[in-house]
Amino acid sequence: MSVTPASARTVTGSLPPALAACPRLSQWVRVRPDGTVEVWAGKAELGQGILTALAQVVAEELDVDVTRVRVVAPTTSHGPDAGYTAGSLSVQQCAPALRQVCAQVRGQLLAAAAERLGSGKLTVDDGTVRAPSGDQVSYWELAPEVSLETDADGRSAPKDPGTYTVVGTSVPRLDLADKLAGRPRFVHDLRWDGMLYGRVLRPPSLGAVLTSADTAAAAAGQGVVGVLVDGSFVGAVAADEAGALAAVQATAPTPARPARTLAATFTRPFLAHASIAPSASVARWDHEGRSVEVWTHSQGVHPLRRDIARALGVAPEHVTVHHAEGAGCYGHNAADDAAYDAVLLARTVPGRHVQVVWSRRDELGWAPFGPAMRVDLTAEVGDDGRLSRWTHDGWGNGHTSRPGALDSPSLLAFAHQKGGRPIPAAEDPPPERGGGLGRNAVPGYEIPIVRAQTHRLLAMPLRTSALRSLGAHLNVFAIESFMDELAQVAGADPLDFRLAHLGDERARAVLEAVATAAGWGTPMPAGEHPAGRGLGFARYKGSGAWCAVVAEVIAEQQLQVRRLTIAVDVGLVLNPDGVVNQIEGGAVQAASWTLKERVRFDRRRVLSDTWETYPIMSFGEVPPVDVLIVPRPDQPPLGAGEASIGPTAAAIGNALFAALGVRVRDLPLTPEAIIAAIDGQ
Repeated sequence: MSVTPASARTVTGSLPPALAACPRLSQWVRVRPDGTVEVWAGKAELGQGILTALAQVVAEELDVDVTRVRVVAPTTSHGPDAGYTAGSLSVQQCAPALRQVCAQVRGQLLAAAAERLGSGKLTVDDGTVRAPSGDQVSYWELAPEVSLETDADGRSAPKDPGTYTVVGTSVPRLDLADKLAGRPRFVHDLRWDGMLYGRVLRPPSLGAVLTSADTAAAAAGQGVVGVLVDGSFVGAVAADEAGALAAVQATAPTPARPARTLAATFTRPFLAHASIAPSASVARWDHEGRSVEVWTHSQGVHPLRRDIARALGVAPEHVTVHHAEGAGCYGHNAADDAAYDAVLLARTVPGRHVQVVWSRRDELGWAPFGPAMRVDLTAEVGDDGRLSRWTHDGWGNGHTSRPGALDSPSLLAFAHQKGGRPIPAAEDPPPERGGGLGRNAVPGYEIPIVRAQTHRLLAMPLRTSALRSLGAHLNVFAIESFMDELAQVAGADPLDFRLAHLGDERARAVLEAVATAAGWGTPMPAGEHPAGRGLGFARYKGSGAWCAVVAEVIAEQQLQVRRLTIAVDVGLVLNPDGVVNQIEGGAVQAASWTLKERVRFDRRRVLSDTWETYPIMSFGEVPPVDVLIVPRPDQPPLGAGEASIGPTAAAIGNALFAALGVRVRDLPLTPEAIIAAIDGQ
């Protein structure tokens, strides 16, 4: 890459919010003498490709090859406190900050180069600055002379997007080579000499209290280093994982039992994150037992640090938390709980690293769940086929009990410790943060009178917290299913009915694009089983990406999704392949939720704690997914990770109706649910 630096251009104005909160340049970027650029963005790689997308932003602004950029995992020891990696906000929050930072860093490097090379038109090629005379100097040579211990001032102009050569291209994911080759990369792979292993024994049911534990039998196990009983928390540390598991099983605890108006109701069950790999963490206390270091795949290392410190009763300065990649979960799974398990067990062996890996049964039975929800909708349709009134009432538990969100530490082991406290009822994000129960509760259509409200239930049969898209999954499923029902009452095609209520040009564009790509309005291919197409649309959170989905389904022994066609508008595209991956991944997960997933429980415990009792979509069931990106290079970039969730669920439900003529309003769309809906007609 070779460009002419626009070193004379300056801008003035406010800094991006993330940069204003942490303006020191060195907290974001370091140019190293070894020919690399280190970047701290405060956002975690969860499998969404954020490390690659942000590396492209840095490479573009600095004029270096993207392979030189090292985006460092979030850590409390350096870099900005970017809060959670959630809500499809990483690109929106961090890309503008990094553009501004790198523009200023590039300007400082070019100023230093000009002092060495003299005046004249300088060019930059992969970090090498050349003068018209042919003399040159590299960023890496200049790095010791350029201090980044200064604050961003907003006076350096980032590049014009029209000149981009890296941003907007499908750079291969920087993290995939290790993963595809099976090289150590995940938190589960971390190893230290002398590392020990911990396991935790869970109560058999919610509310159960430990009355006894055979610690002598546990301590006598092979390789057992220590057994911890703290209230109802029981754990063991051993030389290997099998020894730790055998030790906690040997404790054998005995727990205590403890115009035309239409109306429709839609529900979804509790949902598990159901990551293929269970949660894990590593912790090590110093030899004096005064400070602890933690490696975790938490989505928020800073909030987790604060909750660990609160639970331990120590100052946050005594806790250091590093992010290490783990199985993707897109929400609040058990990563934070596993981290605190490791902290407690490592405290029994100061100076030694202790790894904790949750069992599959613990992961499906004790990690936070996505809340069950109910949505009641009513709408009025006039004789002209126009909607005149809409009401939306959503019911369910709160959608966030992440560390740092509640008055008490949101850590499972703390609730089981002696002197600990139960985890409070989950909170719900306010509308300015996208909402929880109310996320996407307001339809994106032009309706004169709209009333949408939520009803948070404080009594929780199960622990709930953030799961990908929060309330948008059911809210969009309900709204878009209802739009099809209303279109039928109005005697209109579902696509035409939506377009008639949309003035937003970008919304209309994705609907028209997906309809064309999917062959909307053309006959379905003939087959021996009923088949149908369905449509779903939403603008995520009312302020994010626009997404429209057409699903094709076949109704055999069970409902099968044959194809998903998706059109999306995410504004300026940093990495087309990354956008496609995120939209496709969200659609596949939404299809699994919509067709299969349900947490089952009784009054005592979770019953769906194996893959047999909590099935997810298999590889053989994944349909082809075609993603069309509607280009908007002149618009700000928007997140893609959760935009396809609701529209995909709605498209599948509407396709089921097109195939069988039956409306199923209770998720998941299992054969039993379909039969019940047919019997209820």
